[in-house]
Amino acid sequence: MCGIVGYTGRRPAGPILLDGLRRLEYRGYDSAGIALTDDDQRMYVAVATGKLDALVQKVEGHYPPATSGLGHTRWATHGEPSDRNAHPQLDPDGRVAVIHNGIVENFEALRAKYARGPFASDTDTEVLAHMLATRVEAGLDLLDALREVVGEAEGAFSVVVMAVDQPGRLVAARVGNAGGIVVGVGDGEHLLASDLNALLSQTRRVTFLEPGELVDITADAVRYVDLDGADLAKQVEVLSYDPVSATKGPYKHFMLKETFEQPEAVLNAIRGRYLVHPHRVDLSAELPPERFSETWARDLSRIVIVGMGTSMHSAMVGRHYFERFANLPTEVDNSSEFRYRQPVLDERTLVISIAQSGETVDTLAAMDEARRAGCTQITICNTPGAQTTRVADGAILMRVGPEIAVASTKTMLASMVLLHSLALYLGRLRGALSVETEAQQVEAVLRLPSAVGEALDLAPQMQALAEQYAGAEDFLFLGRGLGLPVAMEGALKLKEVSYIHAEGYAAGEMKHGPIALIDEKMPTVALAPQDDVADKMRSNIEQVRARRGEVIAVVSHGDRGLEGVATHLVELPEVDALLCPIVSTVPLQLLAYYIGLSRGADVDQPRNLAKTVTVE
Repeated sequence: MCGIVGYTGRRPAGPILLDGLRRLEYRGYDSAGIALTDDDQRMYVAVATGKLDALVQKVEGHYPPATSGLGHTRWATHGEPSDRNAHPQLDPDGRVAVIHNGIVENFEALRAKYARGPFASDTDTEVLAHMLATRVEAGLDLLDALREVVGEAEGAFSVVVMAVDQPGRLVAARVGNAGGIVVGVGDGEHLLASDLNALLSQTRRVTFLEPGELVDITADAVRYVDLDGADLAKQVEVLSYDPVSATKGPYKHFMLKETFEQPEAVLNAIRGRYLVHPHRVDLSAELPPERFSETWARDLSRIVIVGMGTSMHSAMVGRHYFERFANLPTEVDNSSEFRYRQPVLDERTLVISIAQSGETVDTLAAMDEARRAGCTQITICNTPGAQTTRVADGAILMRVGPEIAVASTKTMLASMVLLHSLALYLGRLRGALSVETEAQQVEAVLRLPSAVGEALDLAPQMQALAEQYAGAEDFLFLGRGLGLPVAMEGALKLKEVSYIHAEGYAAGEMKHGPIALIDEKMPTVALAPQDDVADKMRSNIEQVRARRGEVIAVVSHGDRGLEGVATHLVELPEVDALLCPIVSTVPLQLLAYYIGLSRGADVDQPRNLAKTVTVE
């Protein structure tokens, strides 16, 4: 996970590094640190345990006016959060500084081989500094030294290094799929970061390192090489991202801000894709017809969707869409389990990956498995230029802007919308979808932004319910059909931001175990819209009430049928039944947020979690 930032140029590096770390703190907040080098070959290093403010208080106004340096915000993998385990890590002589994201799997063997003295930390990162110092001391150039080091280290990781006797120079490498490196191109300055957010206040011109690539930057030059040292040519991309959107504005927390951005997020996801005249879906800009043709679509035998956490829940909604609209058998798989069960894949299988960051290591590993099997791949991603977009044959961007809160909100809604659009598009290509059904669904989607806005009007009710149930230690979320993934997502959100134990279950599974837990102390949230399983959900709710359980029922617009049965009714805006998951997710996000707030939890940066999971 970990956030990485580096700068070399003509301006003081310290403030730029701290600004970049502030924008990356959501990637890790166990500790943070910076290292600066100046023209007198002196290195200034400062680290602090805890969130970034601890480092800022320690260094602000005290660091030298050096014009190059690197910074890191950590999510611990090897070694507990502490100053000694914070990055940057140094060799014993303080000659080389290293920051690192990912895992060096053979670090213990490398420690035994390359120890230049006692190790000062428990990290796998420190051994990289020892290895580099050995090579630099032997006269090897820093770039060549790093090439040799990453060639010997096993695992998937990104690393940025600098040497005290080479001020103004940073060298970085990316190995495998764990964590990206973005290069920011400026005028008389260059930057490195693990995430675009850290760079956008400084430059919009960027390049991306692919696995197996290294970059060597100074104020005036950038050089890219592969692991063999051969020079690479990179095309600079100019991005139109707006860094202002990464600020909270009037909202107390990023999670609340991003929840309330969802009408616009849905609008951005459908803009240019759901057409009014005629009412149809057009994804040809993202999925070129010469590659994604009618012949290709008709030849598909099935779909596999992979994702983790919230992305997997949106995939579960998408499964319904693909089977209904495209007449394709569809499986949903947890990315971390996918490659370990020897999945049966072939050229007629379409693999769809969902990852808001596009850098989730397990999803990238699943994509590697699919690529080896010759599958066509489409990714749904929120980050332009991310690794999933470069591995897949086609990429559909969410276009919802930066999502800073660890708990995903607007990317969940956008990914469900895009799965819906892709299902309609494939259905038409395959001849499985009628013109009338497509037109009806497009018209329904075009009303979604306003329906999501109406769902946000439920905030006062959800806040009141949160205050009533914030003292609960367990929650049960129940759903059937399209309601099941929403129930699972509601439970996940509550766990993430309030630390309450919550479970999302198929309501039909309740009598196979979970019903034993129900009593007056455990609230149940039931997804109970008017659909083809509404009667069965009513039966499940009555079973909970018969055991003195309190029920918060999420129901369709105008439906009062559960009045007197459920303890509370949360009435959704009017929406097409197939799009109900997109709207019903919103009140559950609000419930989790307000419960977390009532319990004093850090809703933007929940304990033990980070935004982008780049280690297994």
